[in-house]
Amino acid sequence: ADGGKLLVMPQDGSHWLSMRVVLEKLWEKGHEIVAVVPDAALFLKSSQSFTVKTYSVPYTQEFVDKSYQEMGEK
Repeated sequence: ADGGKLLVMPQDGSHWLSMRVVLEKLWEKGHEIVAVVPDAALFLKSSQSFTVKTYSVPYTQEFVDKSYQEMGEK
């Protein structure tokens, strides 16, 4: 963090919602942030506050959306 550059590999879900606020505050203070996220995720989306680099995973966005929908119904 002293160098002003951060590499973030966040978990999806509530962990990310909390972390995103922290990253936005760090960006406001001048830090450069890169988040490495899977190409199919629930909450891990791009932002003006940081750069997103995606990587392939063996499941689709539709699978992720359906899984979370089913979990919510249970």
